[in-house]
Amino acid sequence: MGPIRIEPAKLLEEALATQRKLGAALQTLRGLDDVDFGVTAKEAIYREDKLVVYRFKGERPPTAKVPILIVYALVNRPYMVDLQDDRSLVKNLLARGEDVYLIDWGYPDGADRWLTLDDYINGYIDRSVDAVARHAGVKRINLLGICQGGAFSLCYAATHAEKVRNLITMVTPVDFHTPDNMLSNWTREMDVDLFVDTLGNVPADLMNLCYLMLKPVRLNQQKYIGLVDILDNKAELENFLRMEKWIFDSPDQAGEAFRQFIKDFYQGNKLVRGGLKIGPHEVHLGNITMPVLNIFAEQDHLVPPSASRVLGEHVGTDDYTQVAFRGGHIGIYVSGRAQREVPGTIHEWLAARSR
Repeated sequence: MGPIRIEPAKLLEEALATQRKLGAALQTLRGLDDVDFGVTAKEAIYREDKLVVYRFKGERPPTAKVPILIVYALVNRPYMVDLQDDRSLVKNLLARGEDVYLIDWGYPDGADRWLTLDDYINGYIDRSVDAVARHAGVKRINLLGICQGGAFSLCYAATHAEKVRNLITMVTPVDFHTPDNMLSNWTREMDVDLFVDTLGNVPADLMNLCYLMLKPVRLNQQKYIGLVDILDNKAELENFLRMEKWIFDSPDQAGEAFRQFIKDFYQGNKLVRGGLKIGPHEVHLGNITMPVLNIFAEQDHLVPPSASRVLGEHVGTDDYTQVAFRGGHIGIYVSGRAQREVPGTIHEWLAARSR
């Protein structure tokens, strides 16, 4: 390897370009409005404690006869599926005629310290499913579970199969002990009892720190260095700030449910090994006999593909489809490729099973 050549003229050119960018940024920032999210009109059809179930309203009435209920993770806010006008899974599903509902978990506080997985799955999700079925005038609905919400949806479909017509999981962990699952390796030896008994509810800032440390250089340095390149572009800067707002708008985690999830899923891997009990129900993935569509992202650093693609080996249905999309854990909702491919795949899969 030869010596590195430093070209003063090129360095000066780059410095002047950066200076121009920063100068233009001052004008851009002055004209920047507070970024918003959740672009699609919606109405609340059910409320309980901090939970709200919304029905989204498209530009025209839905043509699908069976509604979709989106079950998002507890660890982030669900508006990622309806982030902005050109990055909205919800909007694209509505445009294809789907009838879309969503559970918004709200923000847990001290009153929720003792909520269990039984409360979330056999309580809140079950009553939300009933509310959507009543509102739509059907007996069974389609369930779309995302990330941790997908794991919850698997548990629910395995124990309340009579209420679920079709099950869709997106970036959902199933086998929590794959070698490339960094979160699992971090929590495997964690003293979660001491953790929860000390903290009570788990602070959102602590959870965010853990996620950022999975890719510390990329998520804490590179993206902010790259920010210089878009400081003079109002639309791109608003997109960046909207994503930042979502990342850091995280709820605290109800302590008891967090304890159970770490012990039974991350440490015990009971979803695939067996022995998982949620309230009065034993969870056996073999009891999932309705059609299943499993979608995962090939570059996912939170839920590696190996953790998700094993689902087909454990469910009891003969109608199982899995689809891998290029992108990461967040890109599968918001990237341009995802907007073109994911909603259409979901719609076509459901349409083929509605005939």
